[in-house]
Amino acid sequence: MNETDQRLEEFRRLLEIMDKLREKCPWDREQTYESLRKLTIEETYELADGIISGDDEAIRDELGDLMLHIVFYAKIGSERGTFTITDVLKGINSKLIYRHPHVFGNINVNNSEEVKKNWERLKQEEKTEYKPVLSGVPSSLPAIVKASRIQEKVKGAGFDWEVPEQVWDKAIEEINELKQEIADGNKERIESELGDVLFSLINACRLYSIDPEAALEKTNRKFIRRFNYLENKVISEGHNLHDMSLDEMNEIWEQSKNEEII
Repeated sequence: MNETDQRLEEFRRLLEIMDKLREKCPWDREQTYESLRKLTIEETYELADGIISGDDEAIRDELGDLMLHIVFYAKIGSERGTFTITDVLKGINSKLIYRHPHVFGNINVNNSEEVKKNWERLKQEEKTEYKPVLSGVPSSLPAIVKASRIQEKVKGAGFDWEVPEQVWDKAIEEINELKQEIADGNKERIESELGDVLFSLINACRLYSIDPEAALEKTNRKFIRRFNYLENKVISEGHNLHDMSLDEMNEIWEQSKNEEII
């Protein structure tokens, strides 16, 4: 059996397993779109954890869990008479072919940026009636991810800086406005301006091809490592964090940086 046949066989097995689970397992029978939603989000974050940690085995396992969820939703759809897994596959196949005319048609592109611009343009052309550029950004996305998607969308419509360096002028402008609101003591305005600062920094991540979520998570993990070093060092020397001054803790913090640790 060649690789293509193996892939098709395993996918067929998954569909048959799903049919049997839906028929004979009390838990699987009870599931709905709504009950699966939270689990799907959790599985997606577990996949993200595997990607950030570079754990190929975890990535493989979590992809399997997400594949199960896709098949599960399609099974529920077929029972409701709204769509089947075949419809799902036909839809994504047609979409990919249509949105990659440089692969399946006669359009020429020079780089990935042109591919993304064509993608957004073709998405708009697919719609039978005009929809606002930002209408496709899910409202339930986490704020950092949502900001990134908003910025990508408006870039596709041509609303972007001429050169990446211009974003720093905007970031400095927003920081200065934040400082002014802090001086004035208006908490509501401080929150608004702090949001503007974060938005400008996320925009900088986009312009320099950095995933802000991944960058922040790496910093989270780095901070945890260094603080754990600090805490363990203090305890091993018979002291208590609460009894130490900030200067004393900072001295050990600097040691943790020298020990590792990027």
